[in-house]
Amino acid sequence: MKNLLKAIIFLVFICLVFILLCNFWIVYYTRQYNFFSIESLPSNDVALVLGTSRNTEKGKENLFFKYRMEATAHLFKEGKIKYIILSGNNDSQYYNEPLDMKKALLNLGVPENVMTLDYAGFRTFDSVVRCRQVFNQDNFTIISQNFHNARALYIARNEGINAISFAAQDVPDGYSFRTLIREYLARPKAVLDVHFLRPSADITSNNEITKKMKNQKEK
Repeated sequence: MKNLLKAIIFLVFICLVFILLCNFWIVYYTRQYNFFSIESLPSNDVALVLGTSRNTEKGKENLFFKYRMEATAHLFKEGKIKYIILSGNNDSQYYNEPLDMKKALLNLGVPENVMTLDYAGFRTFDSVVRCRQVFNQDNFTIISQNFHNARALYIARNEGINAISFAAQDVPDGYSFRTLIREYLARPKAVLDVHFLRPSADITSNNEITKKMKNQKEK
């Protein structure tokens, strides 16, 4: 029993060390590619905007979403990007991150013809890989909050993609502690995905679930 307890404690210790090292390495590795000011940000033709829900679980406005959309519109109006890929989750007819982002950007004055919607960005890994393999982009600007950009950049750079990122305005301290914890744990998963697990992303389709259902009804 004592040996079992020692083994469990040792394994927990190893896991904690691995998590800490992965977080440090991802931030360190990507720091030179993540930009915080529009003035210093190099221009790119294409931006990849990473999706999140429009509202919180309590139905309130999600500040991660709001600030991400405002940053995207600002970069477009400043000429730092020309075209925008909106990549997010659309796993049912009731949840459509890309469409929500499109509507928000239209309200912020971004023209519809510069936006392309990626309905299969279920994970950050999927969004990055699909940007290259589905939309044929090897150079683009990732737009999300700073903490998220580091992981997306790490994936992109290790997939041979010449990506940079722009950090949207961060949320107030304590706004979403759970999101930060989830990101802290997601970084070790990104290291495993990139170097060992190599998960498969759907690179064969880009169907909006709501449109597909509507078409089926018309038939």
